[in-house]
Amino acid sequence: MKDTNYISWDEYFMGVAVLSSMRSKDPNTKVGACIVNTSKRIIGIGYNGFPYGCSDDDFPWERKGDFLDCKYPYVVHAEPNAILNSTASLENATLYVTLFPCHECAKLIIQSGIREIVYANDKYDGTDSDLASKRMLDAAGVKYRKIKEVELTLN
Repeated sequence: MKDTNYISWDEYFMGVAVLSSMRSKDPNTKVGACIVNTSKRIIGIGYNGFPYGCSDDDFPWERKGDFLDCKYPYVVHAEPNAILNSTASLENATLYVTLFPCHECAKLIIQSGIREIVYANDKYDGTDSDLASKRMLDAAGVKYRKIKEVELTLN
């Protein structure tokens, strides 16, 4: 008789997103993303961090202060990193992401052909960025749904 105690596809792919988030050096917000095609194959992963060639030691990780002295103008979000790291067409793909996408990421998600977003956390729910993101996703017919957060225990 087969084992029936196994994780779902959603838990599996969100687990990959959570594991990817652990690569982020951001001291406050670690985000991971995993893109899956319609055949349930991983075709892209990413996490938030600085662009290639921009040292994690030379650019700021602060959240507050002058614009050029905080992380926001420099960090590439997990979603565009996963899109840029993809190995195949993203048409009709599903994006698993640990944090609901901001409005800038929503534009890239829509343009890439991803048709569904599965997310674990929506801590910015109701902010202007969140509302703009959901407005665009709704208009473009990109579905999104929340699942429970996946915790990984690594020995």
